[in-house]
Amino acid sequence: MMELRKDPIIKRWVIISSERSKRPMDFKKSHDEIETSFCPFDYGNEYSTPEEILAFREPNTTPNSPGWWVRVVPNKFPALSTKNTLKKQGLGIYDEMSGYGFHEVIIETPEHNTKFSQMPIDQIKEVIWAYIKRFKEIRKDKNIKFIQIFKNKGQEAGASLSHPHSQLIATPIIPVTIKSEIEGSKSYYDFRERCVYCDIINQELKDKQRVIFKTEEFVAIAPYASRFPYETWILPIKHSHDFGTLENHENLVKDLAKALSMITKRFDKKLDDPPYNLFIHTAPFINGLEVFYHWHIEILPRLTHAAGFEWGTGFHINHVSPEQACADLMEEKDIL
Repeated sequence: MMELRKDPIIKRWVIISSERSKRPMDFKKSHDEIETSFCPFDYGNEYSTPEEILAFREPNTTPNSPGWWVRVVPNKFPALSTKNTLKKQGLGIYDEMSGYGFHEVIIETPEHNTKFSQMPIDQIKEVIWAYIKRFKEIRKDKNIKFIQIFKNKGQEAGASLSHPHSQLIATPIIPVTIKSEIEGSKSYYDFRERCVYCDIINQELKDKQRVIFKTEEFVAIAPYASRFPYETWILPIKHSHDFGTLENHENLVKDLAKALSMITKRFDKKLDDPPYNLFIHTAPFINGLEVFYHWHIEILPRLTHAAGFEWGTGFHINHVSPEQACADLMEEKDIL
Protein backbone atom coordinates (compact mmCIF):
# COMPACT_ATOMS: atom_id res chain seq x y z
CA MET A 1 0.00 0.00 0.00
CA MET A 2 1.19 3.50 -0.89
CA GLU A 3 -1.30 6.24 -0.05
CA LEU A 4 -1.45 9.85 1.02
CA ARG A 5 -4.14 10.38 3.65
CA LYS A 6 -5.52 13.63 5.01
CA ASP A 7 -6.44 14.15 8.64
CA PRO A 8 -10.04 15.46 8.64
CA ILE A 9 -9.44 17.71 11.66
CA ILE A 10 -6.24 19.65 11.09
CA LYS A 11 -5.84 18.83 7.37
CA ARG A 12 -2.40 17.29 7.90
CA TRP A 13 -1.31 14.82 5.22
CA VAL A 14 0.56 11.60 5.97
CA ILE A 15 2.07 8.91 3.78
CA ILE A 16 1.00 5.34 4.47
CA SER A 17 3.70 3.20 2.88
CA SER A 18 3.47 -0.41 3.95
CA GLU A 19 5.56 -1.79 1.07
CA ARG A 20 8.03 -3.16 3.57
CA SER A 21 5.08 -4.67 5.45
CA LYS A 22 6.44 -3.90 8.87
CA ARG A 23 4.70 -5.94 11.52
CA PRO A 24 5.29 -5.92 15.29
CA MET A 25 8.09 -8.48 15.04
CA ASP A 26 9.98 -6.32 12.52
CA PHE A 27 10.60 -3.42 14.89
CA LYS A 28 13.64 -3.04 17.08
CA LYS A 29 13.15 -4.86 20.37
CA SER A 30 16.06 -3.48 22.40
CA HIS A 31 14.42 -0.75 24.46
CA ASP A 32 17.10 0.57 26.79
CA GLU A 33 16.12 0.58 30.44
CA ILE A 34 16.88 3.61 32.58
CA GLU A 35 19.30 2.45 35.23
CA THR A 36 19.53 4.43 38.47
CA SER A 37 21.04 3.46 41.79
CA PHE A 38 18.65 5.78 43.64
CA CYS A 39 15.10 6.73 42.65
CA PRO A 40 13.55 9.81 44.30
CA PHE A 41 10.05 8.51 43.49
CA ASP A 42 10.45 5.26 45.43
CA TYR A 43 8.45 4.56 48.57
CA GLY A 44 10.47 5.78 51.55
CA ASN A 45 12.36 8.41 49.54
CA GLU A 46 9.71 11.11 49.92
CA TYR A 47 12.29 13.44 51.48
CA SER A 48 14.14 13.59 48.15
CA THR A 49 11.33 15.24 46.16
CA PRO A 50 9.92 18.75 46.49
CA GLU A 51 7.06 18.90 49.00
CA GLU A 52 3.97 17.10 47.75
CA ILE A 53 1.08 19.13 46.37
CA LEU A 54 -1.41 16.29 46.51
CA ALA A 55 -1.29 12.73 47.81
CA PHE A 56 -3.73 9.90 48.17
CA ARG A 57 -2.54 8.28 51.38
CA GLU A 58 -3.51 6.23 54.38
CA PRO A 59 -5.33 8.03 57.25
CA ASN A 60 -3.10 9.43 59.99
CA THR A 61 -0.01 9.56 57.78
CA THR A 62 1.78 12.87 57.36
CA PRO A 63 2.63 14.64 54.09
CA ASN A 64 5.98 13.78 52.52
CA SER A 65 6.19 10.46 54.32
CA PRO A 66 5.32 6.82 53.50
CA GLY A 67 1.68 5.75 53.45
CA TRP A 68 0.70 7.03 49.99
CA TRP A 69 -0.43 5.30 46.81
CA VAL A 70 -0.36 8.32 44.43
CA ARG A 71 1.69 11.50 44.93
CA VAL A 72 1.91 14.77 43.01
CA VAL A 73 5.01 16.92 43.46
CA PRO A 74 6.50 19.94 41.66
CA ASN A 75 9.02 18.96 39.02
CA LYS A 76 12.47 19.44 40.52
CA PHE A 77 13.71 20.83 37.19
CA PRO A 78 10.66 22.71 35.90
CA ALA A 79 10.17 24.02 32.39
CA LEU A 80 7.86 26.72 33.82
CA SER A 81 7.24 28.05 37.33
CA THR A 82 4.67 30.19 39.14
CA LYS A 83 7.60 31.84 40.92
CA ASN A 84 7.98 33.88 37.75
CA THR A 85 5.76 36.91 37.26
CA LEU A 86 3.89 36.75 33.97
CA LYS A 87 5.25 39.44 31.66
CA LYS A 88 4.86 39.90 27.92
CA GLN A 89 6.97 42.03 25.63
CA GLY A 90 7.87 42.51 22.01
CA LEU A 91 11.40 42.60 20.63
CA GLY A 92 10.93 44.06 17.17
CA ILE A 93 9.16 41.34 15.19
CA TYR A 94 9.61 38.84 18.05
CA ASP A 95 7.34 38.20 21.03
CA GLU A 96 8.35 36.73 24.35
CA MET A 97 6.84 35.97 27.74
CA SER A 98 8.33 35.15 31.10
CA GLY A 99 8.35 31.46 31.96
CA TYR A 100 5.17 31.42 34.03
CA GLY A 101 3.30 28.17 34.49
CA PHE A 102 3.05 24.89 36.37
CA HIS A 103 5.17 21.78 35.96
CA GLU A 104 4.26 18.82 38.15
CA VAL A 105 5.01 15.11 38.38
CA ILE A 106 2.33 12.54 39.14
CA ILE A 107 3.99 9.51 40.79
CA GLU A 108 1.61 6.76 39.80
CA THR A 109 2.53 4.02 42.26
CA PRO A 110 4.90 3.41 45.18
CA GLU A 111 6.20 0.31 43.36
CA HIS A 112 9.29 1.07 41.31
CA ASN A 113 9.22 -2.03 39.12
CA THR A 114 5.50 -2.05 38.29
CA LYS A 115 4.64 -1.01 34.75
CA PHE A 116 1.53 1.07 34.07
CA SER A 117 0.08 -1.88 32.15
CA GLN A 118 0.50 -4.09 35.23
CA MET A 119 -1.35 -1.79 37.61
CA PRO A 120 -4.81 -2.82 38.81
CA ILE A 121 -7.59 -0.83 37.19
CA ASP A 122 -8.41 0.70 40.58
CA GLN A 123 -4.85 2.07 40.81
CA ILE A 124 -5.05 3.55 37.31
CA LYS A 125 -8.36 5.09 38.34
CA GLU A 126 -6.61 6.78 41.28
CA VAL A 127 -4.00 8.19 38.89
CA ILE A 128 -6.78 9.65 36.75
CA TRP A 129 -8.38 11.18 39.85
CA ALA A 130 -5.05 12.85 40.62
CA TYR A 131 -5.03 14.26 37.07
CA ILE A 132 -8.56 15.59 37.54
CA LYS A 133 -7.92 17.19 40.93
CA ARG A 134 -4.81 19.02 39.74
CA PHE A 135 -6.50 19.98 36.47
CA LYS A 136 -9.45 21.52 38.32
CA GLU A 137 -7.22 23.34 40.81
CA ILE A 138 -4.74 24.77 38.30
CA ARG A 139 -7.41 26.05 35.95
CA LYS A 140 -8.44 28.51 38.69
CA ASP A 141 -5.30 30.48 37.84
CA LYS A 142 -6.51 33.13 35.40
CA ASN A 143 -3.09 33.30 33.73
CA ILE A 144 -3.29 29.67 32.62
CA LYS A 145 -4.83 28.96 29.22
CA PHE A 146 -4.05 25.26 28.73
CA ILE A 147 -3.03 22.19 30.73
CA GLN A 148 -1.13 19.34 29.11
CA ILE A 149 -1.16 16.03 30.97
CA PHE A 150 1.26 13.55 29.45
CA LYS A 151 3.25 10.39 30.05
CA ASN A 152 6.65 9.50 28.60
CA LYS A 153 7.22 5.78 28.99
CA GLY A 154 10.77 4.62 28.36
CA GLN A 155 14.01 6.40 27.61
CA GLU A 156 13.31 6.58 23.87
CA ALA A 157 10.09 8.43 24.66
CA GLY A 158 11.88 11.02 26.80
CA ALA A 159 11.57 9.57 30.32
CA SER A 160 14.50 10.27 32.63
CA LEU A 161 13.33 7.89 35.39
CA SER A 162 11.82 4.43 34.97
CA HIS A 163 9.54 4.67 38.03
CA PRO A 164 5.96 4.92 36.65
CA HIS A 165 5.03 8.58 36.50
CA SER A 166 3.34 11.15 34.32
CA GLN A 167 3.59 14.93 34.14
CA LEU A 168 1.49 18.06 33.90
CA ILE A 169 2.57 21.34 32.34
CA ALA A 170 0.21 24.32 32.40
CA THR A 171 0.94 27.22 30.06
CA PRO A 172 -0.22 30.85 29.70
CA ILE A 173 -0.71 30.32 25.95
CA ILE A 174 -2.66 27.84 23.81
CA PRO A 175 -0.27 25.50 21.96
CA VAL A 176 -0.28 25.60 18.15
CA THR A 177 -1.38 21.95 17.90
CA ILE A 178 -4.44 22.61 20.06
CA LYS A 179 -5.24 25.77 18.10
CA SER A 180 -5.12 23.73 14.89
CA GLU A 181 -7.51 21.15 16.33
CA ILE A 182 -9.89 23.89 17.47
CA GLU A 183 -9.80 25.69 14.12
CA GLY A 184 -10.34 22.45 12.21
CA SER A 185 -13.17 21.37 14.51
CA LYS A 186 -14.88 24.75 14.23
CA SER A 187 -14.56 24.82 10.45
CA TYR A 188 -16.13 21.36 10.25
CA TYR A 189 -18.92 22.36 12.64
CA ASP A 190 -19.64 25.58 10.75
CA PHE A 191 -20.11 23.58 7.54
CA ARG A 192 -21.90 20.47 8.86
CA GLU A 193 -23.21 21.53 12.29
CA ARG A 194 -21.70 18.41 13.83
CA CYS A 195 -18.61 17.60 15.87
CA VAL A 196 -15.89 16.14 13.63
CA TYR A 197 -14.70 13.81 16.40
CA CYS A 198 -18.24 12.48 16.90
CA ASP A 199 -18.46 11.87 13.16
CA ILE A 200 -15.11 10.05 13.22
CA ILE A 201 -16.37 7.83 16.05
CA ASN A 202 -19.62 7.08 14.24
CA GLN A 203 -17.91 6.29 10.94
CA GLU A 204 -15.26 4.10 12.57
CA LEU A 205 -17.89 2.14 14.51
CA LYS A 206 -19.81 1.67 11.27
CA ASP A 207 -16.81 0.71 9.10
CA LYS A 208 -15.19 -1.53 11.75
CA GLN A 209 -11.77 -1.33 10.08
CA ARG A 210 -9.87 0.73 12.63
CA VAL A 211 -11.69 0.15 15.94
CA ILE A 212 -9.28 -1.65 18.28
CA PHE A 213 -11.85 -2.02 21.05
CA LYS A 214 -14.89 -0.36 22.53
CA THR A 215 -15.81 -0.13 26.20
CA GLU A 216 -19.08 1.13 27.59
CA GLU A 217 -17.97 4.78 27.47
CA PHE A 218 -14.82 4.93 25.30
CA VAL A 219 -13.57 3.76 21.94
CA ALA A 220 -9.95 3.08 20.94
CA ILE A 221 -9.14 3.58 17.27
CA ALA A 222 -6.17 3.50 14.95
CA PRO A 223 -6.78 6.91 13.32
CA TYR A 224 -7.28 6.99 9.54
CA ALA A 225 -4.31 9.32 8.96
CA SER A 226 -1.99 7.80 11.57
CA ARG A 227 1.42 9.43 11.73
CA PHE A 228 3.16 6.59 13.56
CA PRO A 229 2.94 2.79 13.57
CA TYR A 230 0.27 1.71 16.06
CA GLU A 231 -0.79 5.26 16.90
CA THR A 232 -3.94 4.98 19.01
CA TRP A 233 -6.63 7.44 20.04
CA ILE A 234 -9.02 6.91 22.94
CA LEU A 235 -12.16 9.05 22.75
CA PRO A 236 -15.27 9.38 24.93
CA ILE A 237 -18.19 8.08 22.88
CA LYS A 238 -20.53 10.75 24.25
CA HIS A 239 -19.58 14.27 23.22
CA SER A 240 -17.52 16.20 25.77
CA HIS A 241 -15.05 19.02 25.17
CA ASP A 242 -13.51 19.21 28.65
CA PHE A 243 -11.48 16.51 30.41
CA GLY A 244 -12.33 18.19 33.72
CA THR A 245 -15.99 17.17 33.44
CA LEU A 246 -14.92 13.64 34.43
CA GLU A 247 -14.97 14.96 37.99
CA ASN A 248 -18.73 14.41 38.08
CA HIS A 249 -18.73 10.95 36.50
CA GLU A 250 -17.20 8.16 38.55
CA ASN A 251 -18.32 5.61 35.95
CA LEU A 252 -16.39 7.42 33.20
CA VAL A 253 -13.23 7.54 35.31
CA LYS A 254 -13.40 3.81 35.95
CA ASP A 255 -14.12 3.05 32.30
CA LEU A 256 -11.23 5.24 31.16
CA ALA A 257 -8.94 3.38 33.56
CA LYS A 258 -10.15 0.14 31.98
CA ALA A 259 -9.46 1.45 28.46
CA LEU A 260 -5.94 2.60 29.39
CA SER A 261 -5.23 -0.74 31.01
CA MET A 262 -6.46 -2.59 27.92
CA ILE A 263 -4.41 -0.64 25.38
CA THR A 264 -1.16 -0.67 27.37
CA LYS A 265 -1.52 -4.42 27.89
CA ARG A 266 -1.96 -4.82 24.12
CA PHE A 267 1.20 -2.79 23.53
CA ASP A 268 3.12 -5.01 25.94
CA LYS A 269 1.82 -8.20 24.35
CA LYS A 270 1.86 -7.26 20.67
CA LEU A 271 4.70 -4.73 20.52
CA ASP A 272 7.00 -6.14 23.22
CA ASP A 273 6.58 -3.40 25.85
CA PRO A 274 7.46 -0.42 23.63
CA PRO A 275 8.33 3.10 24.71
CA TYR A 276 5.45 5.47 24.08
CA ASN A 277 4.14 8.98 24.58
CA LEU A 278 0.62 9.48 25.90
CA PHE A 279 -1.10 12.85 26.13
CA ILE A 280 -4.54 14.25 26.82
CA HIS A 281 -5.90 16.86 24.42
CA THR A 282 -8.63 18.88 26.08
CA ALA A 283 -10.22 22.26 25.48
CA PRO A 284 -8.20 25.28 26.58
CA PHE A 285 -9.76 27.68 29.03
CA ILE A 286 -11.73 29.86 26.64
CA ASN A 287 -15.46 30.02 26.01
CA GLY A 288 -17.39 28.81 23.00
CA LEU A 289 -15.78 25.41 22.36
CA GLU A 290 -18.46 23.22 23.92
CA VAL A 291 -20.32 22.12 20.79
CA PHE A 292 -17.46 21.39 18.39
CA TYR A 293 -14.35 20.35 20.35
CA HIS A 294 -13.98 16.82 21.77
CA TRP A 295 -11.34 15.87 24.33
CA HIS A 296 -9.35 12.71 23.67
CA ILE A 297 -6.15 10.83 24.43
CA GLU A 298 -3.44 10.12 21.87
CA ILE A 299 -0.84 7.39 22.39
CA LEU A 300 2.21 7.18 20.14
CA PRO A 301 4.45 4.09 20.40
CA ARG A 302 8.05 5.08 19.65
CA LEU A 303 8.99 2.36 17.19
CA THR A 304 10.50 4.50 14.43
CA HIS A 305 12.36 7.79 14.24
CA ALA A 306 11.60 10.89 12.20
CA ALA A 307 14.27 11.57 9.58
CA GLY A 308 15.10 14.23 7.00
CA PHE A 309 11.92 13.99 4.95
CA GLU A 310 9.68 14.24 8.01
CA TRP A 311 11.58 17.18 9.48
CA GLY A 312 11.87 18.92 6.13
CA THR A 313 8.27 18.61 4.98
CA GLY A 314 6.11 17.95 8.03
CA PHE A 315 4.91 14.75 6.32
CA HIS A 316 5.04 11.62 8.42
CA ILE A 317 5.73 8.31 6.70
CA ASN A 318 3.95 5.47 8.46
CA HIS A 319 5.06 1.96 7.49
CA VAL A 320 2.10 0.25 9.19
CA SER A 321 -1.36 1.07 7.90
CA PRO A 322 -3.88 1.83 10.66
CA GLU A 323 -5.97 -1.07 9.38
CA GLN A 324 -3.06 -3.46 9.92
CA ALA A 325 -2.25 -1.87 13.28
CA CYS A 326 -5.84 -2.36 14.37
CA ALA A 327 -5.79 -6.01 13.28
CA ASP A 328 -2.56 -6.57 15.21
CA LEU A 329 -3.87 -4.92 18.39
CA MET A 330 -7.34 -6.41 18.36
CA GLU A 331 -8.25 -9.55 20.21
CA GLU A 332 -10.97 -11.96 19.16
CA LYS A 333 -13.40 -10.76 21.80
CA ASP A 334 -13.10 -7.19 20.45
CA ILE A 335 -14.63 -7.97 17.05
CA LEU A 336 -17.72 -5.77 16.72
